[in-house]
Amino acid sequence: MAATQGDVARRAGVSPRTVSNVVNEFPLVSVEVRERVLRAIEELGYQPNLAARNLRRGRTGMIGLAVPELSVPYFSELAGFIIQEATQHSYTVVIEQTDGEPGRERELLRQNERGHLFDGLIFSPLGLGTAELQRNTGGIPVILLGEHIANGPYDHVGIDNVAAARDATAHLIALGRRRIGAIGHQSRSPGETGQLRSAGYREALRSAGLPFRKSLVIPAPSYHRSSGAAAMERLLGLQQPPDAVFCYNDLLAIGAMRTILSRGLRIPDDIAVVGFDDIEESRYSFPSLTTISPDKQEIARLAVAQLFRRLKGDTAFPISHHVGYRLVERETTGQVGPPASRPETGTDRMEEAQSVREKSDSAKRTVVLRRGHLSRRAPFDERVAVPGFGSRPGSGSQGCGSQAMCWNLAGAQARARPMRWLFFATDPGRTAKWTCPSSSTAITRTTAWA
Repeated sequence: MAATQGDVARRAGVSPRTVSNVVNEFPLVSVEVRERVLRAIEELGYQPNLAARNLRRGRTGMIGLAVPELSVPYFSELAGFIIQEATQHSYTVVIEQTDGEPGRERELLRQNERGHLFDGLIFSPLGLGTAELQRNTGGIPVILLGEHIANGPYDHVGIDNVAAARDATAHLIALGRRRIGAIGHQSRSPGETGQLRSAGYREALRSAGLPFRKSLVIPAPSYHRSSGAAAMERLLGLQQPPDAVFCYNDLLAIGAMRTILSRGLRIPDDIAVVGFDDIEESRYSFPSLTTISPDKQEIARLAVAQLFRRLKGDTAFPISHHVGYRLVERETTGQVGPPASRPETGTDRMEEAQSVREKSDSAKRTVVLRRGHLSRRAPFDERVAVPGFGSRPGSGSQGCGSQAMCWNLAGAQARARPMRWLFFATDPGRTAKWTCPSSSTAITRTTAWA
């Protein structure tokens, strides 16, 4: 049989009213009595009737979280942390996707005028500007995420976007990069994320004595992979392309990386890349992405804590919390070339530039291999097997079922898919033959080995 409030009162030696005061977090209970009641609740496994409690208090037991897009990993990761924090207060989180539409954001701020859906709102606006946010003040507590509104009506939790963008750009400058592109500028009000990150980008250039080149700053209509890929195409089309790029979120950076690699360029050798947000995908992209990592868990903790302070009657002036961040260095700004201390691999045993030549009926054709990656100088269309983990050629004929990549060369484009190949050495150090077991097709190449 489930424990009741009376059972808890008898176990703690207090009245049922005192138990109710503790459960409802009323302040007029001594520390000693509160601890005794909480201990009795835990021992008996007492579960308060939340619906009845909220009904008595005129509460819904729910808080709202409004974000532009749940498909953007930053917001979905942040939502998970906010749900964890709200659960500690026995509250449910209702998530609203606004798509950045001003009308929907306005409706959320005014919803309490027609009978509120939730007790408080954690809100990341995109469609409403500063002036309109200041006009739309309702009766429920609102915690603003993202950009702080100076002298605004809402509490705020976020990071210093200017400082973070400055640090990201300064990191690229410290690597010796001098033509640094930026992807994600926005032309909205100065409080927007894109504007602030552009300001940090320019500050870093100015501090290093580097000129600001407008042609290297590309706007993004949305912060998605496709926008990053398209923006990178524009940068690579310049007469003097950048040698590094700072992207205003990780999705833009991952899209830009796709374009860079599809052109046969190397990251970070040819172009270094830095993103922003440290989403999970950035850790597992190839190469892994250097990024600014805001403390999302702390953003969630502070936002929920401040919201519940307001729900308990705190009427102090709105406050702004700046949460910390850090630059996470990964492979997109890593060391160019093979580190001296790195263990040798099968690919590293090949010379950095290996020439594979073949005489055909029509002409002599050449492909250049760079550490298992295909150079843009591949002018023909055929299949070539490149051993990824096989041993060097040795005397006699030997087989090793090594995993390799079967490259399909089409002009300056290269696409790869895994395929199982058998490797045979017929002339130590010079001539090698690869045989595909599925088709028994043999391809002979003259190869320079390290």
